[in-house]
Amino acid sequence: MIGRMDDHLPSTEAAVTACRAIADEYAREMSVTHDIGADQTSRRSAAGVGVTTDPDGSLPHEAFVEFGGLPRVTVRLFPEDDALITVEGIDFPDLPRDEVPAFLHAVFGDRAYVKARRFPPGYRLVVPLPADRTYKEYVPMFGLSPWLSSRVR
Repeated sequence: MIGRMDDHLPSTEAAVTACRAIADEYAREMSVTHDIGADQTSRRSAAGVGVTTDPDGSLPHEAFVEFGGLPRVTVRLFPEDDALITVEGIDFPDLPRDEVPAFLHAVFGDRAYVKARRFPPGYRLVVPLPADRTYKEYVPMFGLSPWLSSRVR
């Protein structure tokens, strides 16, 4: 099944397909915007005017995926095999593209939580993945949405 934790995602399109499968599994709406060509992708500003291909002749493909419902989740898939996932306004940059399905399953499967610290006061959004992999990002004290607040431990 596409979108499971062990799948290798060789392309941006494969990752989008995995995201669609996860959206179906969790009954979420999903929209996708595709940017194709060196002149369209966000990391190719040095491509030059009118240049659409990489030096090897390939077309770089970037996609932006937005899921409906709560938590608010977006995924930006880059041609360089990495992704930026945003959960309720908290960015998780530079995730390997192959980690995207496991990350989404953890968030939509209610395994993600917010860890509170008393001193110094602070919060971190923690997303545990299989095989003892964990992603953590700082949450501003005034940035706790109702969804994040409901997951404070």
